[in-house]
Amino acid sequence: MPGTLPRFPSLPRGVTMPALLNSLPRGINPPSLPRGITMPSMPTLPSLPSMPRGVTIPSLPRGMSLPRAAMPAVTEAPRRLLQDCCSVLDHQTPGGLCGCCWALRPRYKRLVDNIFPEDPEEGLVKANMEKLTFFALSAPEKLDRIAAYLSERLTRELNRHRYGYVCIAMEAMEQLLLACHCQSINLLVESFLSTLRLLLEADKPHLHILATNSFVKFANIEEDTPSYHRSYDFFVSRFSEMCHSDHEDLDTRNKIRVSGIRGLQGVVRKTVDDELQVNIWEPRHMEQIVPALLVNLQQHSQNDSGSPAEQTEVCFRELLCRAAYGHINNAIKPVLMHLDSHSLWQGRGFAVQCFQIIMYSIQSQHSHLVIQQLLGHLDANSRSPASVRAGIVEVLSEAAVIEATGSVGPTVLEVFNTLLRQLRQSVDYQLTGYYDNGGKHKTSSIEEKKLQDAVIKTIGSFANTLPIYQRSEVMLFIMGKIPVPGIYPALGSPNSGFEGSRMIQVMLLKSLLQVSEHYESSNLLTALPSSFLEPLLSFTLMEDPEIRLLVLSILTSLIDRRHNASRLTTASVAFDVSSLEMKEDRCSRQDNLFMRKHAQRLYRHVYLASREENSGRSHYQALFTLLAVLSVELANEEVVVDLIRLILALQEMTLSNQECLSVFNRCGIHALCAAFLNLLSQLGPPPTLHQHITQVIESRQKDAPHLLPEVMFCDKPRLPEGELKVDEALLFIQSKICEALAGSSYSAHCERFNTPYTPQLTEEDRLSKRKSIGDAVSLQVDMDLPFCPDTPQKPQTEHITFETLKNAIEDRGVVEEEERRKRMEVVERFQTAPFEEIAAQCGARTSLLQSKLNQVFELIIRPPPSPSGHSAPRSTPVYEMKFPDLCVY
Repeated sequence: MPGTLPRFPSLPRGVTMPALLNSLPRGINPPSLPRGITMPSMPTLPSLPSMPRGVTIPSLPRGMSLPRAAMPAVTEAPRRLLQDCCSVLDHQTPGGLCGCCWALRPRYKRLVDNIFPEDPEEGLVKANMEKLTFFALSAPEKLDRIAAYLSERLTRELNRHRYGYVCIAMEAMEQLLLACHCQSINLLVESFLSTLRLLLEADKPHLHILATNSFVKFANIEEDTPSYHRSYDFFVSRFSEMCHSDHEDLDTRNKIRVSGIRGLQGVVRKTVDDELQVNIWEPRHMEQIVPALLVNLQQHSQNDSGSPAEQTEVCFRELLCRAAYGHINNAIKPVLMHLDSHSLWQGRGFAVQCFQIIMYSIQSQHSHLVIQQLLGHLDANSRSPASVRAGIVEVLSEAAVIEATGSVGPTVLEVFNTLLRQLRQSVDYQLTGYYDNGGKHKTSSIEEKKLQDAVIKTIGSFANTLPIYQRSEVMLFIMGKIPVPGIYPALGSPNSGFEGSRMIQVMLLKSLLQVSEHYESSNLLTALPSSFLEPLLSFTLMEDPEIRLLVLSILTSLIDRRHNASRLTTASVAFDVSSLEMKEDRCSRQDNLFMRKHAQRLYRHVYLASREENSGRSHYQALFTLLAVLSVELANEEVVVDLIRLILALQEMTLSNQECLSVFNRCGIHALCAAFLNLLSQLGPPPTLHQHITQVIESRQKDAPHLLPEVMFCDKPRLPEGELKVDEALLFIQSKICEALAGSSYSAHCERFNTPYTPQLTEEDRLSKRKSIGDAVSLQVDMDLPFCPDTPQKPQTEHITFETLKNAIEDRGVVEEEERRKRMEVVERFQTAPFEEIAAQCGARTSLLQSKLNQVFELIIRPPPSPSGHSAPRSTPVYEMKFPDLCVY
């Protein structure tokens, strides 16, 4: 019946309940027992004797207590009944009448108690849990009380080591969290988080895992109501500590670490998007989270079965992908510190893996911040061993490859400046043998060369991420850093000397080659401006063969826009153009302008570079590739004729006794000429030219194989004994080449063969002077004619008729050829004549010119004749008059 009290179960026969009246507080009466049930009597305790009046028992010292009297034994059945009663009383509140009776307790407490089964192995009572959930949703104002009571019940069971009931209480809390609305969830959270703290502070691994799983479920709940008083500092530190677990059992250790990683992931999800929560990106939090993740990523890099590596990578990526612009530095700095403290920069190992994850995870517009952090860290470790610096540079190279195009940031040149500075420092360390100023820490050349190669590779990787216009700026920037004696100041320390400058030149040219190999520009005028081409070509005249070879490779890579150089790397007379599948295109207007402006300079440096005594097989191969790329990329009729003139000039140079060339150099130049003319004759000229070239090559194969590239450019070239002698049948004849080009589109330029190619002695600034000298030769005044100022000169007039104009048109070609010959004589005189002779000739002309000017001045200042016919006395010329100092203003 409703309102009736529950009936207690009947006791066994002969068993009674003890009298509990004396044990209850005053004013509290026990509830009436059902009819027929009596309380058993308790054993009586021994009574103490009464003390006389006025005598008190002295207080015992702190920590001491009197021994308890031994209680008589209680039978097993009353003891079990007593325990059941105590468990009932545990659920009552201390005061209040209804607290003594289970039926009069608050409903939410009864609902909470009903979810716990008698046996914890049975699990949560689902039917009663549904009732509790319905009550919580119907009365959301009771949620805080429900959560507090659940937390109290869980704490009690935890203290009594009843872990089954602990799991049931946590499951109930999780279901209430998931079922409650977002507006009322804050009433549950505080009790929930305090309960999780208790579980995480326990020393049982399974409780840590239980608390972590509950926290992850809570982290996945989206909240709309802000919370201003939550703190996750304890969870960050505790989960980070779990990631460093060193439990004896490997399986248990992996489970704890995975739980810690999942807990950190939950903290990140819960706090990263809520501005009102704790700022997880603060350095004090990042310095705990990031190392905890890296430790697991490092120790389990092989993805062993059951290892937390996979979960770690997922958490690390999620952390980085949520990082905003202002948080990148705080997230990257702990990574650098961890790699430093554990010496993980060496080799292509963990450091590269870490930054690959970082670069792929962060937002692409923020990737330049990672690059700047690495560059700053590289500068900070400039006094570190070469292996550490090489590891940082290697990471930079890999990060640059992953980086989005054009996202290096506004300080593009600063990136390359830092890398070039590292090159210069490495050269200094290599020469001194120490990587510190004090001379205490030694380094080896092998380690420094590895670092230099890594820096050069990184420069190329960075350049590949830049747009075309920035790459040209980078090439100009690197060119400005190359030390050139007399032009650019020497770089490096003063102690490095000439060898240091040479090494820096080689390193910077290698860096320039890395940039130029991937440089693609349709307009060579912008790719090779005069400010870049002039200093670059000046290196082809240096004595160092390695520098000349690098310059030839750079020129080839910049001119080779259609990537034909890879098919032309080996000089041979057996080339078949149709089988090479080269990409050809018609020469554009910009290409024609480039050749008109810079062709003579290119020809000159090819000519001069080919006659260097220390040129080897690789140099002649590079010269062939450069000439072949020029003929494929930029060849028109005029360029082809000029290239043939250049080859004929090289052939003539080998036959001249004035050049101090070795037999190897002479044979190498002959082989170069044969290979290039064989290729050029198949690129457009008439077939008769190819026939002549083939005949000469066949003659050489029979009588002089040492003049062919297959013999000269092998590992062991076969040189003739004694002095080199070449018959006319083994040479390319200019007259036969002109006959072969006659009647074709090349015939209009065949007259250029009449003027042998002579290399210009000067650079571009003197090229303009060459033109002015030619103009001066054609416009000079004939001063050898007698000049008499007193004799009136009659103007010379010529009667122009139709025949005169006709003859002038017909003789124009002869006149132009004569003028060209005179210009060449003047240029040749300035190139070959001694300096004293040139100075004397110029001085004679100067004195003659001065005398003529004096005569002109006399005519100007001469006074007019007087009417009487007598000449006036000669006055002093104005330019010879001397004025007093006071008259000069």
